[in-house]
Amino acid sequence: MPDVLDLARWQFAITTVYHFVFVPLTIGLGPIVAIMQTAWVITKKDRWLRLTKFFGKLFLINFAIGVVTGIVQEFQFGMTWSQYSRFVGDVFGAPLAMEALAAFFVESTFLGLWIFGWDKLNKKLHLAVIWLVAISTNLSAFFILAANSWMQHPVGVKYNADTGRAEMTSIGDVLGNSTLWAAFPHTVTAAFLTAATFVCGIAAWWMVRLVRRGGEGDLETARTVYRPAVRLGCLVMVIAGVGVFLTGDQQGKLMFEQQPMKMASAEALCNTEKSADFSILTIGNLQGNCEETTRVLWIPGFTSFLATGSFDSTVTGINQVQEEYTQRYGDTDANGDPVDYRPNLALTYWSFRLMIGWAFFSIALCAVAWWLTRKGRVSDSRWLSRVSLWALPAPFLACSFGWIFTETGRQPWVVAPNPSGLDDVRLLTERGVSTNVPAGMVLTSLIAFTVVYGVLAVVWYRLMHRYTIEGAPDEVHDDSPEARTPDDADRPLSFAY
Repeated sequence: MPDVLDLARWQFAITTVYHFVFVPLTIGLGPIVAIMQTAWVITKKDRWLRLTKFFGKLFLINFAIGVVTGIVQEFQFGMTWSQYSRFVGDVFGAPLAMEALAAFFVESTFLGLWIFGWDKLNKKLHLAVIWLVAISTNLSAFFILAANSWMQHPVGVKYNADTGRAEMTSIGDVLGNSTLWAAFPHTVTAAFLTAATFVCGIAAWWMVRLVRRGGEGDLETARTVYRPAVRLGCLVMVIAGVGVFLTGDQQGKLMFEQQPMKMASAEALCNTEKSADFSILTIGNLQGNCEETTRVLWIPGFTSFLATGSFDSTVTGINQVQEEYTQRYGDTDANGDPVDYRPNLALTYWSFRLMIGWAFFSIALCAVAWWLTRKGRVSDSRWLSRVSLWALPAPFLACSFGWIFTETGRQPWVVAPNPSGLDDVRLLTERGVSTNVPAGMVLTSLIAFTVVYGVLAVVWYRLMHRYTIEGAPDEVHDDSPEARTPDDADRPLSFAY
């Protein structure tokens, strides 16, 4: 049987990656639905209310599954990773508590008001409610990333040698962490790219379907309902895509400073190089010795540019970072051997490229959809329909591989040391696992979580597929109190979908 450490890592990896599938869509789709409802309130055109109801329903399904799958992680902190929780609890618990109290509870409360308040709240107040949901969703992401960024780059903390714990000295420093302010905009823009691809892909597929079907009213629905959604999705994709590029560049340069091993591994850069090339494709034994690799395709000097903004700068290689860390930290593993500070090279290298590669599907969809819907046109292109379906899962995969890169590239640290003065605030992953939880118990819970999450995946897909196939409602009504006639009787609070 595998040991507790391996099982605990597999368990947390499976639950976290699965949960993170839903996170970008929730973060990005909430504001887009709010934009659609805003357009309805301003223009009073039913097309925007139809789109609000349509994509709002998909948003609710995704939100519900995301909440259910995210709760498990908090239990894992206290059970399979109790030593980690003991070490970081004084710091890590603060942003998590803020997320629950200042973001998630607000988000859930106002989401309930939005669902049941269509006929109880006036239009502007009901619109404000969905905007509060959208804002609190992104605020929730901020606090979660504050906790994670502290693990990547500890600040606002000191090490208490008597208790063996990290103790917070400044919550302002934790929330002002430079790593956080690089990661948050990159995560949010990636979420908007994901949600915009989702909206554009579904709307484009429906537009092509209706045009090709050619029934009475189909062409009009394609033109007046789904084409505006396609154009909105394309516009958000362009803005978010530029944001992803700019924030990714900023985050990469910061990582080269704070976690040079992660970025050297992402490039399979074995030794320090001046004017280091960017590897498009490297082959060889990425699982073994870094020297047993061959660079096949590359962009001259581009890694140096990503690291410092100069094509001529020097970038430290994996072997040199290993030597520096060995001398600086001198940690030993459970067997008393020197720690290998290199992450899984193959996983780090390929997750970085897959993160970038999958994003190009969104670019393709945006280009094709924008061109085919220019000047008020609708399209019956099978290629647009196919590209729409191909592009739908792509940003989800890009986000997931980005998260995998961020977390696996930090290994063997669960709390990476801050090279600018907090060397003693660090924790190896193997020292964060619980010491009194048997491997059999972790294996049992690992199997149980995997099975339950598999069932939830089926439920999520069937619900999303069902309501996507149904499309936007054919008829919608303004149920707000100000739109009622004197003859309307008071109705009980009702579910709007």
